[in-house]
Amino acid sequence: MSMDQKTLVIVGGVAGGASAAARARRANEHVRIIMYEKDNDISFANCGLPYFIGGEIQDREKLLVAKPALFRNRFNIEVHTHHEVLSIDRAAKTVEVHNKVTDERFTQAYDKLILAPGGRPLLPPMPGMDAPNVFTLRNLDDVDRIKAYLEAHSITKPVVVGAGFIGLEMVEQLHALGMKVALVEMLPQVLPPLDAEMAALVRVELEAQGIDLHLGNALQGLRVSESAVTGVELADGTTLDTDFVVMGLGIRPNTALAEAAGLDIGETRGIAVNDTMQTSDPDIYAVGDAVEYPRTFLRKPARVPLAGPANRAGRIAGEHAVTGTASPMPLVLGTAIVRVFDKTAASTGLNVKTAKKMGLDVRSVVAVALHHVGYYPGAQPMMLKLIYENGSGKVLGAQAVGGEGIDKRIDIIATAIQFDATVADLTGLDLTYAPPFGAAKDPVHMAAFIAQNDLAGFAPVAQLDADLSEKQVVDVRTPKEVEAMRLPYTIHIPVDELRDRLDELDAEKTTVVHCQSGLRSHIATRILMQHGFRQVKNLTGGMLMAQHVRPDDTVRGRTS
Repeated sequence: MSMDQKTLVIVGGVAGGASAAARARRANEHVRIIMYEKDNDISFANCGLPYFIGGEIQDREKLLVAKPALFRNRFNIEVHTHHEVLSIDRAAKTVEVHNKVTDERFTQAYDKLILAPGGRPLLPPMPGMDAPNVFTLRNLDDVDRIKAYLEAHSITKPVVVGAGFIGLEMVEQLHALGMKVALVEMLPQVLPPLDAEMAALVRVELEAQGIDLHLGNALQGLRVSESAVTGVELADGTTLDTDFVVMGLGIRPNTALAEAAGLDIGETRGIAVNDTMQTSDPDIYAVGDAVEYPRTFLRKPARVPLAGPANRAGRIAGEHAVTGTASPMPLVLGTAIVRVFDKTAASTGLNVKTAKKMGLDVRSVVAVALHHVGYYPGAQPMMLKLIYENGSGKVLGAQAVGGEGIDKRIDIIATAIQFDATVADLTGLDLTYAPPFGAAKDPVHMAAFIAQNDLAGFAPVAQLDADLSEKQVVDVRTPKEVEAMRLPYTIHIPVDELRDRLDELDAEKTTVVHCQSGLRSHIATRILMQHGFRQVKNLTGGMLMAQHVRPDDTVRGRTS
């Protein structure tokens, strides 16, 4: 298809729209490309906004990925900021545009149209949301308002509502500015994409940094005095005194323009598109946070409001709009990462709770490892959870929490999932190794080895939330470790004494073995299995994870 001398109109910039514009020009030098953006900035690094507020990024200009002049001069794209597209006439193939500076309204014809309207912050309908000290963080205008308010006022008691990625980033940055931060989350955990025990590792870090956590406690209202919010009211009756509130409850897709034009909206309320990002009108495309992607880790269409998928979708839409061909949108896994003080948390694909809701026969293991060899200085621990399908061993997802090297491991597993890898495939990956960077047996290998042993029955794994009642639970750690922290219903036999003390155990009983991390208990599992014990399982993640899954059962310190 030739688009020579024809017109492509793009509504919205940032990740999806800007990527679409640049790719369209690279694919077709002759098409006329017009870009309308209702705000001031056409392409900016929205993921960097919290770090500018906290001062890690000091130059505001560096947040501007590409200015209008670059699009005009390098790509010959007509860029119009402060221009809002009000409506689409699909029959006439025109859009109505409002110049917000001059208040002029005009009509622009298109041959192809790409919608990148993004999303708007989700705000509960309650009094006080429009107060001058209540903020959202979506664009540079929001950042400018926040920075100006912080400079004009002595803020000491900020409250962040929502413990997702943006919420946690804002908690970290406000804390870095010397403020006593409170964090409110309706769910009983931070970072909803993670399974509860992995999120607990992040919670521990927040507590260690002195963050005032209110988990499992929904926002009920805002107390307003003299037009400003002075208190955040929670479901349990608590009121948090505050002088600054950040709402980080997620986003709602901007679909009004598409809906008014009669375009199909998906089940998740995003604009429905196909693999080349075409809407129900083949001459209109949609990308970014307003879209419901057709192929996702949920095995059904879903909204995934992340910059990576938005950029890839824009690239596909831009090329297809001006050439009629493009590679299809790949599987969207929702791969994401966040730094929380001295910890990093990342995930990709399905978590266990979602996989079970989907009816999948899912299993998981937790590998406790160092990000590089222990004998090289600076090795940092990580917890890597691998999620896979029972039987087939197909990798479904992964989560990791630790220090350095988290991004590398999750990126490896995300890549493997794209190619339908199994845990056996992960065991054979040829990964780089030198002491400053990793180990000959990488944490990815270790997690895959554990999963492979589980599937093969070589060393079956007990899931973290397994029912341990009426089981013979054997703790094979050292006496010092047991004194520090233990489960009260365990039989303590150090692994190095196990062969000599087998007669203390009942070989006919189902036995669950655990140590601190899962390594010594793996050895113990193999010993017991080869000495005639009928059913033996290794509690994955050991005591390091059990303390978070079974906090009520965990006994710390000596008993009198």
